Formats: sequence, C-alpha cells, structure tokens
Amino acid sequence: MTLLFAALLLPQILERLDEVGAGFRSTTEAIDTTTPAGRMMLQMLGAFAEFERQMIRERTKLGIARARLEGKQIGNRHSLTPRQQAMALQMIDEGKSQSEIAEVFRVHRSTICRLAGERRVLEYR
Repeated sequence: MTLLFAALLLPQILERLDEVGAGFRSTTEAIDTTTPAGRMMLQMLGAFAEFERQMIRERTKLGIARARLEGKQIGNRHSLTPRQQAMALQMIDEGKSQSEIAEVFRVHRSTICRLAGERRVLEYR
C-alpha cells in the first residue's frame, strides 16, 4: 500500500482503530493517534498527501494539453496507416474475416475489430 493510498484511507483507518480501542504511535515521528495532537498531525499529513495528488493531476493535464497544442503524439501510435485502414475496411466489405485481414497487415485481430467498430459508430452518427 502506498503512502498516498494510505493517506486517502486515513479517516477510515483512524475510525477503525478507535472502534477496537487501539492507536498508532510512531517511533520515529511525533505521531501518536491516542492523543488529540497526534490525530491532528496524522490528519494534516493526509491533507497534504491529497493536496499533492491533486497538484500532480493538474500538472499532468496541463502537460498533455501543452503537448497537444504543440502537435505531439499523445498515447500509442496507430498500428495501421490511414491508407492501410482504408484497405482493411475495403477487405471487410469484400467479406474477408478479421483474422485474415489481421494476418495480412501483421497486427492483432483486435486492431481490425476496433477499426470496424469505429467505422460503425461513425456511420450511425
């Protein structure tokens, strides 16, 4: 369990410790959940962990947005070029199986299945 995950579960952990009559006392830090000051300190650490998690999320979103504005590729590249995609769709229309088409283009069958599904979605719009 990571520290961040534990910090997010902190209120439930503290409540459960109280229910069973137990507490947490750190041997290296001044944290003792059997005292009000210790509980407050642990809750503050949890709040800082949540704050840091939100900051990481925000920085990640901004970085992705900036990369998109700069025209950079986000995520994995397509296995098939647009020309190959058109050829694969034409082969589907001709009645070839997705497995056969996948073998021709040396991709996984799920790639062809996904391509066919995307076309169906676009046709129904």
